[in-house]
Amino acid sequence: MPEKFLVTGASGFLGYHVSKDLVEKGKTVNGLDIHEFQYPDLGEGFHFYRGDIRDKDPLTGSLEGVDVVVHSAAALPRWSEEEIFSTNVDGTEHLLETSFNQGVDRVIFISSTSVYGIPETHPVDENYPVSGVGPYGSSKVEAEEICFDYQGKGHCVPVLRPKTFAGPYRLGVFSILNDWVESGKNIPVIGDGENKYQLLHVQDLVDAINLVATEPEEKANDTFNVGATQFGSIKEDLQELLDYAGYGKRVRPVPSWLVIPGLKLLENLNLSPLYEWVYATADKDHYVSVDKIQEVLGWEPNYTTAEVWIDSYRWYSEEYDRDREDIGRTHRTAWAQGALSLAKLFF
Repeated sequence: MPEKFLVTGASGFLGYHVSKDLVEKGKTVNGLDIHEFQYPDLGEGFHFYRGDIRDKDPLTGSLEGVDVVVHSAAALPRWSEEEIFSTNVDGTEHLLETSFNQGVDRVIFISSTSVYGIPETHPVDENYPVSGVGPYGSSKVEAEEICFDYQGKGHCVPVLRPKTFAGPYRLGVFSILNDWVESGKNIPVIGDGENKYQLLHVQDLVDAINLVATEPEEKANDTFNVGATQFGSIKEDLQELLDYAGYGKRVRPVPSWLVIPGLKLLENLNLSPLYEWVYATADKDHYVSVDKIQEVLGWEPNYTTAEVWIDSYRWYSEEYDRDREDIGRTHRTAWAQGALSLAKLFF
């Protein structure tokens, strides 16, 4: 069984949860990130390295004695196209090369269901053609190809494709929704809200990572979708969140033809934090099959999509420290709402 791990992107939302879970299991964890680690202390089992996966020295040092790498570091959709491809593609290639040169047993790549673009049929299984939306989705497609090349060379590189995941400490676009809910606002959804939309709880993703880290290579060295198995329409699941919040508010559908062009214009003018992947898929079905990871690895989620919304909001409303509020571009920071703060007045 692996005893020492490297978690890239350790200061990020997923990186923290993976690191915390591994330390609680008695594992030694090295965390690598370009940002400082600002979460609660994880104890003596966690060692933080400040650095970039594209730089030789911090990466080499953080890999010493490591059995398994969990590669969750990524440049997100709100970053520049150059940053996205440099980090997600070149960085992944550098990480794989350096890791296996130093004797690492396996590298787990955290990809995304954004590699499927906007699917025409559902549910989407792992054999569906890939076609990323925007630079972020395209960069994940290219990074996966590098992983598959290393698999072909005889290395163990499991690829996980999670749906959008959330839970405690998740901010980003969820900070906008949770702010509106906490403010007692009705919540607009693009389209009629009847489209099925699947999320994933971060702990369920952590459980999937643990499985591909510890199961035999002949089972784990593959590509797996990860998502909640219980979900309804986006209107139904968001209404459960509003009911939990207790302000008596409702989900309000807004015609796609009216709102999407406006959001695109605001994005181009840098007046809205919402990027194309968010608003272009919000009125469409988007869910994947998780039959493969269930059948091959025995993975089962513990949270429904509605519970993902609710647990993220619960942490935000009860535990989020507003005095330390950090406005940024990552999942661990709140996003400036821009023109959306004006739209909030009408709901």
